[in-house]
Amino acid sequence: MYVSNLTLVDFRSYAQVDLDLNSGATAFIGPNGQGKTNLVEAIDYVATQSSHRVASDQPLVRFGADKAIVRTTVQRHDRQALIELEINPGKSNRARLNRSGVPRPREVLGILRTVVFSPDDLDVVKGDPSSRRRFLDDLLVARQPRFAAVRSDYERVLRQRNALLKTAGGRASGRRNESALATIEVWDSHLARTGAELLSARLALVDALAPHVTRHYEEVAHAIPKPGGGNDAKLAYTGSLDMPAGLRSAASTSPSGFVAPDATLGLVDKEALTQALLAELARRRTDELDRGVSLVGPHRDDLVLSLGRLPMRGYASHGESWSLALALRLAAFELLRDEGDDPVLILDDVFAELDDVRRRHLADLVVKTEQVLVTAAVGADVPAELVDQQFDVRDGRVTRA
Repeated sequence: MYVSNLTLVDFRSYAQVDLDLNSGATAFIGPNGQGKTNLVEAIDYVATQSSHRVASDQPLVRFGADKAIVRTTVQRHDRQALIELEINPGKSNRARLNRSGVPRPREVLGILRTVVFSPDDLDVVKGDPSSRRRFLDDLLVARQPRFAAVRSDYERVLRQRNALLKTAGGRASGRRNESALATIEVWDSHLARTGAELLSARLALVDALAPHVTRHYEEVAHAIPKPGGGNDAKLAYTGSLDMPAGLRSAASTSPSGFVAPDATLGLVDKEALTQALLAELARRRTDELDRGVSLVGPHRDDLVLSLGRLPMRGYASHGESWSLALALRLAAFELLRDEGDDPVLILDDVFAELDDVRRRHLADLVVKTEQVLVTAAVGADVPAELVDQQFDVRDGRVTRA
């Protein structure tokens, strides 16, 4: 799978650009602030319908324009697919597939798949739990596009339930609202049902990712054993809900409540998780009403990353954090590759952050990928084998070198 053409209209800094691309490695080289990342961001947006740089669509539309258009031709074996997204901030976006409209933009998810590694990935390792939840959920959608709807449904239920909790808890009036209280159980049911589906999928995903992350971290980092523990990179899932007692034989759990990465998590029963969520919602009801917010569910969970016996947050060096961030993306890439064609791999301004050893190992690992897109401010930072094709980006113009 690779992108053979990228066309932009009023996207970010570009009024219009039309690029023909090849399989293999393509490098976009130019000074910072010239629009290199805008090009690869557009390709990733077609695959995910979200930006890895900003939370809303508004910054994606060129200043003064009403909308932006991103069009890609995706080559897969001997077939082509033309995907067009029209980005309309404040309104519904639109999508076309092979020049025909589709009912919803998410109908085209899965045709193009990407994995992006960028400096912002340090947030996955060192930042808030929301960054790690997004990493998991984005990968879920890439593997199975139907989870875009599951994720959207859960977020909608959560917003409405939180609004109801504020009303029912009497945060404005100072006393409970009985009519609102009467409907909370209905929203409990909705949150537990959608939350269990999302939670079950995340648990299975952590199980699938863990061995790949451990192996890729060792390959990239060449870690030196630390006193007091090993140097294996490990994943564990933790959150607002303990595993149901009836399932503990199928899932190994540490004393801290973390779900161990070697657990048979793909076998977790969604119905059992639903009932466990309902029970925990009932137990925390008073706390939720007092605080006016949902305290139970996948939105409260975290992916715990550790190196040996120590958590990465607060203990890992800058180099170790970079290595684990890269290992997470390479593991995601490998999962997607195992399920079909190579996804398009995007390395956005990362080589300047890596030392020579890590650059060499990264290049060796990805050089045979069907399509790799690299951005860099300095061409010398990019290993030569990742420059089959080069574009120079400067002053808003993209020219083939």
